[in-house]
Amino acid sequence: MKRIILQPGQERRLLAGHPWVFDNEVASILNPNGPAPLEPGELVDVESSRKTYIGRAVANPNSKIIARIFSSSKEGVDKGFFKARLRNAIERRREYYHLDIESERLVFAEADLLPGLIIDRFVGWPAAQAEPLILEKNCTGASITFENVKNILGDPGVWLSIQFLSYGLDMRKDLILSALDEVLGPVHGIVERDESQVRSLEGLPQVSGLLKGIYPEGGICMFENGLPFIVDLLEGQKTGHFLDQRDNRRRAARYTREKTVLDMCCHSGGFAIHAARAGAASVLAADISPQALEAVRRNAELNGVADKVSVEAGDIFELLRSYERKHLQFDVIILDPPAFTKSHKALEGALRGYKEINLRALKLLRRGGVLVTCSCSQAMTEGRFKAMIQDAAMDAEKRLHLLEFGYQAPDHPILVGYEESLYLKCGVYRVL
Repeated sequence: MKRIILQPGQERRLLAGHPWVFDNEVASILNPNGPAPLEPGELVDVESSRKTYIGRAVANPNSKIIARIFSSSKEGVDKGFFKARLRNAIERRREYYHLDIESERLVFAEADLLPGLIIDRFVGWPAAQAEPLILEKNCTGASITFENVKNILGDPGVWLSIQFLSYGLDMRKDLILSALDEVLGPVHGIVERDESQVRSLEGLPQVSGLLKGIYPEGGICMFENGLPFIVDLLEGQKTGHFLDQRDNRRRAARYTREKTVLDMCCHSGGFAIHAARAGAASVLAADISPQALEAVRRNAELNGVADKVSVEAGDIFELLRSYERKHLQFDVIILDPPAFTKSHKALEGALRGYKEINLRALKLLRRGGVLVTCSCSQAMTEGRFKAMIQDAAMDAEKRLHLLEFGYQAPDHPILVGYEESLYLKCGVYRVL
């Protein structure tokens, strides 16, 4: 097996738990069988400059990340390996999720020691079956729960949304799918959502579609925090639904009772619907995507809050400026923008963007109002994020109380030593 030898002093970060070896950290590549180039996807051993063993990795000489460490021992990668890693990931999630009724991220790439592999598991029913049933119950004023729907439609189905973001795991796709079959048992369908730019950096094409099984026309009806949502695994953003914000949506909803709420970059309405169901007086949900706003309308109707939720299409910067010109005021504003940067190189420009939207939001809040502000940029550390909020508040001439601070839901685990795994920050602030 080929060995990657690091330059002196480059092993410290890896020994602390970071799984990536960058190409500029490599001193040499040793091959016991004589000179041969490093092949994309092959297994390699990583060693320090003093030949201290660090771990086994999948390699890609065409990527800036030349090796992704997945084990501190010299284990092979076969179906048994993937079955063991998948079982471990599932068992960890059983500690805090009821897997029979809750949708969750089953595998979070490097944080679950499966580099570049994302698997979201959705539990629910075809929307064509569940949606009419729930709308009918809404008309009668009956409460709708997961158990209600299950009693009428029977056991829910399971669909997977998968991303293969590293060359080494993409080339083992069939092996992974076979391991999934044996670990999870039959699922209704598996959707691949590999349109990420990360794949281009790995030398992989961007692809999307149904890998296996069937997928219901019109999407799936799932429940989050007890609320029904229609999600579209084929056409929605990323894997179809942002499961990582589950806890933050519940957290934000506590501050919305009888309040006027503005939800910016609302996607399919996760924050907006939670706010409306928690008793908000009104919710304005805004997004640049007409498709997302249609999903908001649909989910508002599904939850019996269509009379409380209105939508508006537009760019977040332009909309906030227009609300300021109109002298609009809100009690609660939620900012959940897409990542303004994926890299540290573009961080300064991203900071300016984050500061602008937060400054404008603070100006639109009434005294005593609440700002729920998020960043999913992994390059934006918690310290930088909080400092940016402080700067925005100073420029807006506002004083703030930090009420709560959250991260991604625990099914998106944060691996100590791998700072990129802590990407989602959510601060809840009150204007004094």
